Amino acid sequence: MSESTASLRRKISGAGDLQSVVRTMKAMAASSIGQYENAVHALADYYRTVELGLVACLREVGPTASLPASKGPAAARPIGAVVFGSDQGLVGQFNDVIADNAIQVLAALPGQPQVWAVGERVHARLTDAGLPPAGLYGVPSSVQAITPLVGQILIDCESHLGQSAIAEFYLFHNHPKSGAVYAPVSQRLLPLDEDWRRGLAERHWPTRNLPEVLGGGTETLAALIREYLFVSLFRAGAESLASENASRLAAMQRADKNIDELLEELNVTFHRLRQSSIDEELFDVISGFETLSSASPKTAS
Repeated sequence: MSESTASLRRKISGAGDLQSVVRTMKAMAASSIGQYENAVHALADYYRTVELGLVACLREVGPTASLPASKGPAAARPIGAVVFGSDQGLVGQFNDVIADNAIQVLAALPGQPQVWAVGERVHARLTDAGLPPAGLYGVPSSVQAITPLVGQILIDCESHLGQSAIAEFYLFHNHPKSGAVYAPVSQRLLPLDEDWRRGLAERHWPTRNLPEVLGGGTETLAALIREYLFVSLFRAGAESLASENASRLAAMQRADKNIDELLEELNVTFHRLRQSSIDEELFDVISGFETLSSASPKTAS
């Protein structure tokens, strides 16, 4: 059954309203990407400062200093992990990509995975895959909200490490690339292995003025390690949010393009139907005129 011009008008109006919403979401996603990318860039200098502090401490106390590490057989304890995902939809394969990466990496490790999920969507994805998360955190909605989230994660992490319940601790998140592209990455946060410590201890100091650690070197080292964990988690959260908004931006761009094509098709159909209706009305007028014209002589006679 052919559509009427009235129904086509309603469809065109609805598609236009939807396109306005899509373009608003595009603008919001593009704006959000900028603030999270700026946060990552700003964090780079702080991360370098923390690393230099670790270099100074490890040179003084030695690379074999007491650092957070697990005890006992690793295979007998669970593997801890934090997986950053999203709470909202319209992000394409964002949650599937990071969840599949976490499942694949954790499956190759000894011990039972114990996962904390950031975001309801990735939480559901991990649960469906047979990997029920041990905890769920909400996704921060701004750069300022990342700090409380990281603080809570560190509290939970230290609580489990204090009980010697976790052999290793991993971090999974999507890392933004150029354009609207991202890739899943993983990082082992704990334990801090000997290669990592030795590499920092042997790093060249950037100036000729060698540093000196005031107070207890071991206490300072522990504080810097906590900052290292904080920076790692904060950067992962900011990069995940930048990737999420990049994925949403790409999805909105595809939706905007599809709506443009739909509107073009609807407008063509509308104008064709309207022209057909006008032609029919003209034909009716011409037919009526011709009928009246042919009947006029007979009436006059």
